Amino acid sequence: MADYDAIVVGAGLAGSTAAYCMAKAGLSVLVVERGDAAGTKNVTGGRLYAHSLEKIIPGFAAEAPVERKIVRERISMLTDESCFTMDFGSSRFQNPANASYTVLRAEFDAWLAGKAEEAGCDVVCPAVADDLLRDNGKIIGILAGEDELTADVVLLADGVNSLLAQKAGLKKEISPHQVAVGAKEVVELSAGAINERFNLNEGEGLAQLFAGAPSRGLVGGGFLYTNKNSISIGLVITVSEMAKSTLRLPDMMENFRQSAPVKPLLEGGKIIEYSAHLVPEGGINMTPTLSADNVLVLGDAAGLCLNLGFTVRGMDYAIGSGALAAETVIEAKEKGDYSNAVLAGYQTRLENSFVMQDMHTHKHAPDFIEHTPRMFKEYPELVENIFADMFTVSGPSKLMLKKTLPHIRKAGLINLMKDGFKGSRAL
Repeated sequence: MADYDAIVVGAGLAGSTAAYCMAKAGLSVLVVERGDAAGTKNVTGGRLYAHSLEKIIPGFAAEAPVERKIVRERISMLTDESCFTMDFGSSRFQNPANASYTVLRAEFDAWLAGKAEEAGCDVVCPAVADDLLRDNGKIIGILAGEDELTADVVLLADGVNSLLAQKAGLKKEISPHQVAVGAKEVVELSAGAINERFNLNEGEGLAQLFAGAPSRGLVGGGFLYTNKNSISIGLVITVSEMAKSTLRLPDMMENFRQSAPVKPLLEGGKIIEYSAHLVPEGGINMTPTLSADNVLVLGDAAGLCLNLGFTVRGMDYAIGSGALAAETVIEAKEKGDYSNAVLAGYQTRLENSFVMQDMHTHKHAPDFIEHTPRMFKEYPELVENIFADMFTVSGPSKLMLKKTLPHIRKAGLINLMKDGFKGSRAL
């Protein structure tokens, strides 16, 4: 008899959600996490779209350690000399169905893992799952150090570089163009200073994405999120692009922090955390085989993440995949059958959910972003030149068309039309 009904590898959002749902249904569950505690290995910028977890734990935000509710969105194009920002706020963001929150993953993941423990899971940290345990080729658990832990099914939620999924034959080795390296700093700042600098009321938050100068023209960008008493700021650059850079990522981070639009926002702040991690960027094309006999793959390990330029999705997909994986395991338990004939229902559930529907809808987005380098250099410069001419007065004025046409011609009208068409299809 197995030690557990299910073993979950990884106590991130996907793993802890799956564990919580299975334990609530009465299954015996073990979660193993290689970090000192749940969340200590996570580097996500810090924005959670609430809809997926709201369905599992209604009203979770009243007890969870969320930071601020996002009420303002900013997208900025930066050059070395200018910053063009679109700033949008709406009362619609106050609707619980549309809510999103900034979170600090070390605190939020620990809370969610705690909910799984309350539901009856065993959560062990730190514990490294070194390999899958097999009996005559059948997966029967995990090997953690000298410990052999057995289960009817193993759920792999061990991150984008899931070596266990590779060992299970479900996933190929990741390609440099399919992942990005993300670096994040958490800068301590008083709530009052944050509210004043970002024009926010108590409890309100802002999300801001940056393109152009932060990535030095490479495929990638910057992010900034306001927390209660800190700011999360960072860069995400595709690994294949970083290989072309003459600057190290920490140097790029420092340049970003010291840039004219960002430096005043962080003035007087103290860096209290620095971290770096791989981020899935390949979209549906990097999704591995998601199930086999006695094993499922979920969350970042399944490549369930989307960068659309104007927003980044991943945490809600992780939670959604965790819940659907749990549903599948509960069905397998009821049937007493953990073969792929039953566990393949996980793929069907995903396909019928918002997770895979989004991944299919935006299947062209990763290719568009990767192969449209003009978005990260030429187009920020185009915007800079147009608006600099628009707002500069030094004598007789020209018609707007005459001001903008030279800059559009320089960027290439055909390029703009082609990229516009590709972007409309992808995003």
